[in-house]
Amino acid sequence: MAKTSNVTQAGKAKDGKSKDGKPKGAKSKKAKAGESPDAKAGAGEPLGNKDYERELKKLHVELVKMQEWVKHAGLKVCIVFEGRDTAGKGGTIKAITERVSPRTFRVIALPAPSDREKSQMYVQRYLGHLPAAGEVVIFDRSWYNRAGVERVMGFVDGETLKKFYDAVPKVEKAMIDSGIILIKYWLEVSEAEQTKRLTARIHDGRKTWKLSPMDLKSYAKWYDYSRARDDMFKYTHTAWAPWIVADSNDKKKARLNIIADLLSRVPYKEAPSAKVKLPKREKDKSYREPAHDVVRVKERY
Repeated sequence: MAKTSNVTQAGKAKDGKSKDGKPKGAKSKKAKAGESPDAKAGAGEPLGNKDYERELKKLHVELVKMQEWVKHAGLKVCIVFEGRDTAGKGGTIKAITERVSPRTFRVIALPAPSDREKSQMYVQRYLGHLPAAGEVVIFDRSWYNRAGVERVMGFVDGETLKKFYDAVPKVEKAMIDSGIILIKYWLEVSEAEQTKRLTARIHDGRKTWKLSPMDLKSYAKWYDYSRARDDMFKYTHTAWAPWIVADSNDKKKARLNIIADLLSRVPYKEAPSAKVKLPKREKDKSYREPAHDVVRVKERY
């Protein structure tokens, strides 16, 4: 398997094109994956559901192709999602994973550390979740909790934070050197949009589980989080593991833009596969479906 270069990792290709001259992420004329939906919606205008679903379907086809190549070539892909509360991390991750295999795409959303984990080396509980060959691992928040919520909420002192900033680029360099394709996304949301989304969680029974006491405390600390984000970018944005920022005020556009960007950063092509043809079913005219003694779901709809 050919190694992935640091240029590919950092998204630093001069012309943004693959070797065949096509824009990265646009694998076929038919799919046109990664093409901006703004042509239909109009720049700055909300994206309609039909346009969104059409573009998402194209991108899903490409994600499946990427999945099959990851398995075929034994790639190791690690994607980190960070951002303020309500920035849309969960919805974006769902959009990425809803049409691919959970055996290839694994989502890691760790709870608060246990007492034992608190006594470990900080990154230790994350290392066991890193991808092996043929896997894509998505972190819904990650080791960067230390630079965000732990800092803002006073769970970590200045000296510990300084050591974190110093260590993380080295750890991420080791990950890259081991063959992992590391992609780090920060989802940016405005104050007004965050207020709107948090208010919706209060009044929508489907979303109340998303509203934690920590969310309410952090809501009051907007500028503390801004300073934490600024320092995180300053100390952990590197050539080998850059931060990639996405405007997520429009959730639909953010999802499409991030998926298209992801496809451009993972080198993939069509994996070899056999033509699929359904075999003939067996014939057994003697079989009769028995009346099973089971409980059946009541048909309420």
